[in-house]
Amino acid sequence: MKFAQIEQGGANLIEAYDQTRIRINGRDYACGLAVTAEAVVSDWGPGCIADLEANHVETLLASQPQVVIIGTGARQQFPESSLYFGLLERGIGVEIMDTGAACRTYNILVSEGRRVVAGLLLDSSETPHGP
Repeated sequence: MKFAQIEQGGANLIEAYDQTRIRINGRDYACGLAVTAEAVVSDWGPGCIADLEANHVETLLASQPQVVIIGTGARQQFPESSLYFGLLERGIGVEIMDTGAACRTYNILVSEGRRVVAGLLLDSSETPHGP
């Protein structure tokens, strides 16, 4: 799926995604990644949401976000609750959704100037959406 252009002065925006790749600033990533307005960390995270661990969440917190978005692949799936309840206790917003919705939500929050980080997992076992 392609997105409409959002102008945000050099921020990392997600231009397109399907279940096998995510395009940010003209570069395709075929692995799970963490993205903020300023940085992209490729090869972030586990292969699936069931394997998400505290160290993956800590990587997301390095950017001191107001909101953490976790994209769980083709379908919304929830990780172990202790992994995100700790964030809520610290006053950090947490959204867990399928990766397509996570990409769209990330772009909206970045365009609003929010400090957001998205941890995005891919699901290459499913049939990709259109480009």
